[in-house]
Amino acid sequence: MSFTSWFKNLFKRPTVKKIEETPADVALHPLKLGLAFSGGGTRGVAYIGVIKAFNEAGLKFDYVAGTSVGSLMGAAYCAGLTVEEMEKRARGLKEKDILTSRISFMPNKTEKLESVVNEVLGGRTFQDLKIPFTAVAVDIITAKEVHVSSGNLAKAISGSCAVPGVFNPVDFGEYRFFDGGIQNNIPADVVREMGADIVLAVDINPTRGYGTTSTKYLELMKAALRILMKSNSVKGYVYSDYVLKIDLSQYDQRKLENVDEMIKAGYDITKAEMPNILKVLGMRVPDESIKETMHRLKEMQRRAKQIAREKKKIGGENNVLG
Repeated sequence: MSFTSWFKNLFKRPTVKKIEETPADVALHPLKLGLAFSGGGTRGVAYIGVIKAFNEAGLKFDYVAGTSVGSLMGAAYCAGLTVEEMEKRARGLKEKDILTSRISFMPNKTEKLESVVNEVLGGRTFQDLKIPFTAVAVDIITAKEVHVSSGNLAKAISGSCAVPGVFNPVDFGEYRFFDGGIQNNIPADVVREMGADIVLAVDINPTRGYGTTSTKYLELMKAALRILMKSNSVKGYVYSDYVLKIDLSQYDQRKLENVDEMIKAGYDITKAEMPNILKVLGMRVPDESIKETMHRLKEMQRRAKQIAREKKKIGGENNVLG
């Protein structure tokens, strides 16, 4: 090699082989998985079968949130209770263990409910849970949705389960809680706010929202509540990467009958859907469109509150001016 060739090669830029970017290269850290449990009354025992199928598939979640009965089952899952423990407690539970009134729409006191929750969870606190967990309730004083992740766990869950007309509200510090389903029946957005990149929601009442031809007051009130819960389940579908729907419409969500059948239904449907679930949870890159939708909706809510404050302020000034 001549001196001239050697000198040119000395300052020649090295050839760099271009490496094609893959999803694995984009995800610089393992994606966090979130699980959202919907409300659905006593149909919530089906979650035991769902959890059993999750365990068999080796699925582990980083964040969990639940509304109403979903808060109880979500907390049980986060506490590390075995499926066998859950099944034993569900089979032994009677309506009289929870309800204090035998008259329809005569609200029940929540002391029994709280006692049952406390017993099921073995007196655990939020700090005792093995997985970060949030219970969703609605504060009837301020009319705001509240996400509870600290304080009295059993009382927070009781508040999340306190269906208006069925239970009295639950006092929780400065709040007075009713069922979280009044505003957020499938808390997928809550799990995402906790830090989840991929969110799986489980809806045990996908047929909610049907009406009634009856003119009886009780049936009309139940239909109105179903319609309310349906409208408050929509954003759960929007914020989820996948919604596992467990149709339990043949079972009365106020009765503790057919426990084994509902557990089996939860298990069978989850097993059948497992290939689709694993495909979604195996994504290497989060769905940015869901995050963008969430951001836009929050901005709209923020703007709506700002406009409401401005109108209130203008109205107050007008009153002052007379």
